[in-house]
Amino acid sequence: MLAVASSARVAAAWRVLATVPDPEVPAISVCELGIVRDVIDHDDVLEIVLTPTYSGCPATEVIEHDILQAIESAGLGPARATLRRAPAWTTDWISSEGRAKLLAYGIVPPGPASGALVPIRFFSRGATTIALACPRCGSRHTERLAAFGSTACKATWRCLACKEPFEHFKPL
Repeated sequence: MLAVASSARVAAAWRVLATVPDPEVPAISVCELGIVRDVIDHDDVLEIVLTPTYSGCPATEVIEHDILQAIESAGLGPARATLRRAPAWTTDWISSEGRAKLLAYGIVPPGPASGALVPIRFFSRGATTIALACPRCGSRHTERLAAFGSTACKATWRCLACKEPFEHFKPL
């Protein structure tokens, strides 16, 4: 009977966490972003396991606060957050729903990171950068303006067809 109650509590926690927005890109939840790795019921406390997008992410503390507040508000607490930095977060962990929401929000989602034949490069080293499709008009007549955007994980691009700037979430 205890296992059923524990399982229901964990399932309820996942439903609550799916509603917690990422503080830097509020169109996507922390679950869709793939930073919530596990929910463990220790009977006396729920443990929420998080992997930050990178070790220096300034939003980590805000995310911890927001998820713990959401769990407490749902009556599922007490809870604690545990940071698990290995394996390192990758953009491959962003769900397909999250990718669709990023695009609808105006941010081009990253391509696959694992299995890539070339390492991540911030400078093209002589090769031309592949043009991205504009999230607003779909044109591939685009250019990268800066390797870093509003956060280190995004680059700033501009569509030459509709003249609108947009961000690209870089594959990591």
